[in-house]
Amino acid sequence: MITQKAESHTQKPASFTARAVVCTAVFAITVAAGCGAVSGNVDAVPARSGARTAATPTFSTVAAQSGAVILTLQDATSGAKIYYTTDGSTPTTSSIQYFAPFLVASNITVKAIAAAKGFSNSTVASQAFSPNIPSGTLVWSDEFTNSGSTNAQPNPATWTYDTGAGGWGNNELETYCAWASNSSPCNSANPNAFVGTDGYLHIVAQQPSSGTYTSARMKTQGLFSFQYGRIEARLQIPESQGMWPAFWMLGNNITTLSWPACGESDIMEHIDGSVPPNPNLGYDWYQASVHGTNLNGGSPYGNSTFSAATWHTYGMIWSKGQVQFYIDDPSTPYETFNPGNISGTWPFDQGPMFVILNLAVGGNWPGNPDATTVFPSTYLVDYVRIYTN
Repeated sequence: MITQKAESHTQKPASFTARAVVCTAVFAITVAAGCGAVSGNVDAVPARSGARTAATPTFSTVAAQSGAVILTLQDATSGAKIYYTTDGSTPTTSSIQYFAPFLVASNITVKAIAAAKGFSNSTVASQAFSPNIPSGTLVWSDEFTNSGSTNAQPNPATWTYDTGAGGWGNNELETYCAWASNSSPCNSANPNAFVGTDGYLHIVAQQPSSGTYTSARMKTQGLFSFQYGRIEARLQIPESQGMWPAFWMLGNNITTLSWPACGESDIMEHIDGSVPPNPNLGYDWYQASVHGTNLNGGSPYGNSTFSAATWHTYGMIWSKGQVQFYIDDPSTPYETFNPGNISGTWPFDQGPMFVILNLAVGGNWPGNPDATTVFPSTYLVDYVRIYTN
């Protein structure tokens, strides 16, 4: 779990800001650990003379939507790292490292190897996927449904939490609380994140005592990720001094490559429009942005009719070599980034990313709460959806 790092909601230059199991099919791509009895579709890779060979990775899937699946890679060799490709090429230890299950919604061939200290690299496991899903098809979503009569836990198969205080690299004031946490100042009787009986995810910033604030930062890290597609969320944002709601993503490789090299895409961030760096816009606004090594970009979106306090759909269209952001209408993105129009190291073709939803309190960008700040303040999420490009 990432805790108290500057990689998330990181302080930015003044001109912008950073910021389900239906069935399981395990393919016959297994090998006895440490030996060469192989079944299934594998490509032989010579082992070093006298060395043990790492077990070949195994593939398993669970159904997503419309024929898409969520693919999990595993290996029986203790301490093994898995590397894979999705273009049919032979993987090496320079290929994408596997960190979390990822969505497969296009026609691809996944090949994987395992590497472990004291072992020769495994033979290659291979599986072709041909879902033949049309463009614009919904392939994954969390609709935050709740058919019960009480508030419910967000799906633990999808969502985990960053927890704790320490400012999070931005001098934020909140302590982030996980579901059912009673670690002070968190209180399971007043959860900071829950699926209400109204069918919305509620992320709630609270003030349990003077100068003490709690909230939630939910993430799919280690549980679900994806690369390329259109992701969007329908959101209702709290507008109050010091409130900093966000919907964003970080690269799976953050645990090895760190921030900002892992890449950060901020699909929606919002603070009070009267607060610098945008005090003179004259209208409500939100912002999307991208970040990587020496790479930063983003500008506010808004107009005289836009109100962030009402429901809007905020989205990102992600394809190879390009990231676009839109509000309400994906056919009219308001901002486009690619390696040709932004300087720095482009991080968005390195592999899958995971999703984050959070509500910060205070910090370098929004400023601290004051006498006008409303507690509790609630950030509502109707759904998070992913479509094919």
